[in-house]
Amino acid sequence: MDWFHGAVLGLVQGLTEFLPVSSSAHLRVFSALAGWDDPGAAFTAVTQLGTETAVLIYFRRDIGAIIKAWTLSLFKSEWRRDQNAKLGWYVIVGTLPIGIIGKLFQDTIETTLRDLRLIGTTLIVFGLILAVADRSRAVRNARPISSLTFPHALIYGAAQSLALIPGVSRSGGTISAGLFLGYSREAAARYSFLLAIPAVLASGCLELLKIGEGPAPAWGPTVVATLIAFAVGYAAIAWFLKYISHNSFMPFVIYRVLLGLTIIGLVTAGVLAPDAGSVH
Repeated sequence: MDWFHGAVLGLVQGLTEFLPVSSSAHLRVFSALAGWDDPGAAFTAVTQLGTETAVLIYFRRDIGAIIKAWTLSLFKSEWRRDQNAKLGWYVIVGTLPIGIIGKLFQDTIETTLRDLRLIGTTLIVFGLILAVADRSRAVRNARPISSLTFPHALIYGAAQSLALIPGVSRSGGTISAGLFLGYSREAAARYSFLLAIPAVLASGCLELLKIGEGPAPAWGPTVVATLIAFAVGYAAIAWFLKYISHNSFMPFVIYRVLLGLTIIGLVTAGVLAPDAGSVH
């Protein structure tokens, strides 16, 4: 991977990380369409450190309040009823499924699950699930994030773990779960972003050790991609939260289905090879 490839893929990562369209799928698919090698799971995880830094800055007040309340709740019983303290525990509980599953199936995630046929299928299937979830929420009174519970946190976490499959989408999976549980679009998206912080930071830091070694891209292009992903991702968060406050997810559903059908069609026609191939 050269510097130009890194810059372009950083832009793709920043644009798609917070939208329910799967950034990992877009990095894989865009590289295949451009005739580039698959950047690999390590590159994806590290560039997500850039977009997750955007989350830390954008939600810095929320995160600061959660950390403060959660810490105080460990020593002062009166703080254990505080909503931010509870939210801290919910984030921890919701992170457990993806941590366990990611560790157990790491090799499969980095190889088999990057098959373009699977990515095309998951884009379509989970796009339709998002459509059903959005419609189901529309017929009920939406819950605010303050009504979150431990069981719901676990369900959110289970949905987030599905994002280990490229094409599912971390935000798409967790937002769909939130909508099925009756939360508002804004509440589902906000908790989705907060829930992703521990998992993404942990995964990215672990994958840092692989950059520049073996098939993983070199440090230079990866750093450029991560910086661009941060800048673009910050703007994408602001736009997305404003958009969903007044609009449905149907444009994303249609896009996912069309992209999925296109990928499957190109693979079937022999234009694209389904497997990841080499990475450099």
